[in-house]
Amino acid sequence: MQIYRLNALSDNYIFVLHDEATNTAAVVDPAEAEPVLQQLDQLGAELTIIFNTHHHLDHIGGNRELLARFPNAEVYGGAEDTGRIPDQRYFLTQGDRVEFAGRPGEVYFVPGHTRAHIAYYFPPQQPEEPGELFCGDTLFAGGCGRLFEGTAEQMLISLGKLRSLPDNTRVWCGHEYTLKNLKFALTVDEENQELRSRLQQVTAARQQNEATIPSMLGVEKATNPFLRWDRPAIQSVANSQDPVQTFAHIRGLKDRF
Repeated sequence: MQIYRLNALSDNYIFVLHDEATNTAAVVDPAEAEPVLQQLDQLGAELTIIFNTHHHLDHIGGNRELLARFPNAEVYGGAEDTGRIPDQRYFLTQGDRVEFAGRPGEVYFVPGHTRAHIAYYFPPQQPEEPGELFCGDTLFAGGCGRLFEGTAEQMLISLGKLRSLPDNTRVWCGHEYTLKNLKFALTVDEENQELRSRLQQVTAARQQNEATIPSMLGVEKATNPFLRWDRPAIQSVANSQDPVQTFAHIRGLKDRF
């Protein structure tokens, strides 16, 4: 399964998955159709699956145009998004399975950003290979999504599910927000030397207009404050050892950053 990262809109990422054996493709969160169609034409591949993580327009905006070109493609999304994702056919919940390119994938129900958000995780096929996590706007490199339809407690539980995955998991999130996220992270975790080093690396990368996605989940666990609600440094900022209160406080600070 080859993964192609495409730029869309102002800061969105779309991911095209290619099965070389069958020359078929899947797409994750097509914000718009044109970049996907260009990639498919370059590969000469047929689109068979659209994986949506949630209903926001910047993640489903290309669905209908892609289906006009590939009418047999099947649309996957969360069961709670029924009626909100165009032409959705599969309605997924926690623990459901999907498959592409012979690789089984696991569905995680991760509400918080929206009430219906899901993520797709493809475990590694060999021990030395990474897993692949497509998490939309739940987990970002260095951050997490805003709470539009969900609560801090829901998002904490959702991020806890993703945090439990192996360190050797590539995080394919929906936006290029990493630099700003890490600048904020340093304000609440200022003694974190791994975070300082990561911020330097990301600053240099963005100055060259290089993408910071995918990131590695092990790096996120060490530097992303929204996965570190149980660390003393983060708890001290929130003046609380309660996980939900700590997370909610940090999320509120980020909203005003």
